[in-house]
Amino acid sequence: MNVVTTNTESRVRTITLNRPDKRNALNDELIAELKDALREADADESVRAIVMRGAGKDFCSGADLSALQKIASASHEENLEDARSLGELYKLIRRVRQPVIAAVKGRALAGGFGLALACDVIFAHDEARFGFPEVKIGFVPAMVAAILRRNMTEKDAFATLTLGNEITAAELRDRGIVEAIIQGEDLDSEVITIAKQYEKLSASAVQMTKRLLYDIDELDFASAIEQGAKVNAEARMTEDCQKGIARFLEK
Repeated sequence: MNVVTTNTESRVRTITLNRPDKRNALNDELIAELKDALREADADESVRAIVMRGAGKDFCSGADLSALQKIASASHEENLEDARSLGELYKLIRRVRQPVIAAVKGRALAGGFGLALACDVIFAHDEARFGFPEVKIGFVPAMVAAILRRNMTEKDAFATLTLGNEITAAELRDRGIVEAIIQGEDLDSEVITIAKQYEKLSASAVQMTKRLLYDIDELDFASAIEQGAKVNAEARMTEDCQKGIARFLEK
């Protein structure tokens, strides 16, 4: 059984974590296959949006037992290489051209919460639960701190990373982390319907906006404005923009 499956509906690619018996826990195989699936979607010009979901009851429960056993017996260099592999997955989600949407039901914990946060948008079932329980076993949710700090205030990020509590979808909606809460049993189909909105928009404009938002994280204000000017000028030269302006002027 493949630990990651993909499906394309219209122009939306769905990537499914497919270890439901393990609550879609992360291991080397799953991380590698997620990277492959993301790269394949990125290379497909027909794909306008990507939805990431978990098979079964949960989105992703974090590292599985075998991964924890590996951590316990590995050297510092081996642990560093292993941590970087997961970090590369988080960075890859940001580098993929298309919007990546997390459809979260059940639990999204530890690295699984990090996986959802790495996505561009999160839609969650109303009963979904999130959290970083790592501190309970002496572990640090370290790489995800880079993402969380960009999405929360300093005080919220500190409490979220260090208290180890589970957080509701409603609480994360109030903090601006979850875009919307979906009730009932139709989370996956509703998220795909939302993702299909990208079919009607300019692919180049959406992709350039995504790149700009993450690029300016590293810049001061003046440099971010200058980067915006460069992207604005580049966007004006695209076929989508030229045709859009022509249609507008014809009205």
